[in-house]
Amino acid sequence: MIGKELKIREYTSVTEVAGPLIVVEGVKGAGYAEIVEIEIPDGENRRGQVLETYEDKAVVQVFEGTRGIDTSKTKVRFTGERVRLPVSIEMIGRIFDGSGSPIDKGPKIIPEDERDIYGAPINPKSRDYPREFIQTGVSSIDGMNTLVRGQKLPIMSGAGMPHNELAAQIARQAKVLGKEEEFSVVFAAMGITFEEAAFFIKDFERTGALERVTAFINLADDPAIERLITPRMALTAAEYFAYEHDMHVLVITTDLTNYCEALREISAARSEVPGRRGYPGYMYTDLATIYERAGRVHGRKGSITQMPILTMPDDDITHPIPDLTGYITEGQFVLSRELQRKGIYPPVDVLPSLSRLMRGGIGKGRTREDHREWSDQLYSAYAEGRELRDLVAVVGEEALTEKDKKYLEFADRFEREFIAQSRDEDRSIETTLDIGWDLLSTLPEKELKRIKTETIQKYHPKYKSA
Repeated sequence: MIGKELKIREYTSVTEVAGPLIVVEGVKGAGYAEIVEIEIPDGENRRGQVLETYEDKAVVQVFEGTRGIDTSKTKVRFTGERVRLPVSIEMIGRIFDGSGSPIDKGPKIIPEDERDIYGAPINPKSRDYPREFIQTGVSSIDGMNTLVRGQKLPIMSGAGMPHNELAAQIARQAKVLGKEEEFSVVFAAMGITFEEAAFFIKDFERTGALERVTAFINLADDPAIERLITPRMALTAAEYFAYEHDMHVLVITTDLTNYCEALREISAARSEVPGRRGYPGYMYTDLATIYERAGRVHGRKGSITQMPILTMPDDDITHPIPDLTGYITEGQFVLSRELQRKGIYPPVDVLPSLSRLMRGGIGKGRTREDHREWSDQLYSAYAEGRELRDLVAVVGEEALTEKDKKYLEFADRFEREFIAQSRDEDRSIETTLDIGWDLLSTLPEKELKRIKTETIQKYHPKYKSA
């Protein structure tokens, strides 16, 4: 206790207020990310965090905003501590705000431990290669761009698209097959509206998914600064569940675009030299500190899988946020506005989507032995059907051969029967594979060039029914 008291230093030397930041002079021994307690003249207490120190100055970001701060009367106490999250297995089934305080009217968490929210990076040598299949119940994901345990696989969407509905569906349906292992979902929302927050909470309660979900919610009218710690709160809880309780944890974060906007706001307040489109030059590194906390570790049963969701400004996949995310993560799901206009849910466009770790998580003993050849053939046939649509727009359908017409029909049916499913439909991987085979059976058998003859004879509906 005495040591902690010695760490606390109090100053009344605030010299500057800039947006959500204050500058304190005459400071000694301040550390990066150190927690600061701020007492403004009317007696209100706020919290802040050290962003930067130079010479005897400290730049502090104030979580609750700087309104009412008087530079001559405000007291600033440096605590010597970093942001820590009290963790407990009892957090599962609970809802917290973006700074880790319960908002579900439940009792306070009695912590089993307190963890630094910035965590510790996983040593690359100690990482295990992700291999186990995670079934989401969504055919366009499970069949064509499989999610693997320990992977980081973002969903890239656009404004007004049903990424929230898809996130909620994955949160309630995701499971590890074939093993009696504990599976949990940690959900973090940043900068969402009250209506969106209500949707997630009601959906989790309605479906019973809340029993295994731990949610952290930062609303649009909450401090933008809080958005920078919300995903780290969620990942700290996930690491505790995974590495102390041997659980498999799926972390879903939405919306990373709001997180990056908060990062840009802080950067502008610090008068930093902007990078692409005004975002700070260190945004790549900052995003990596979030994404790279996913993975599997040698000798540990638990794992952390990440599905960050980000809305692409103007549907531009070359925008800095999706662009940098693509460099760090192992693929992406891309939602298509064209599919949405057709009334298809979920509007996952399988052609630009990619799961780089898919091949390690599918096949015999994981999904089914035919999965790899099956997905290659479906992808090829759908791509050909899409190309023919463009051709039809120029020459008309009358100019197509009978084979071309079959591929054109295949593309339409693939979207209506394979990609499209209801928001509550939880398809098993066997159901997904069977739907794909039914679609492939509409093509001439000689066109199935990416599938071995023995595989066709075992799984093609013509031979199965014989």
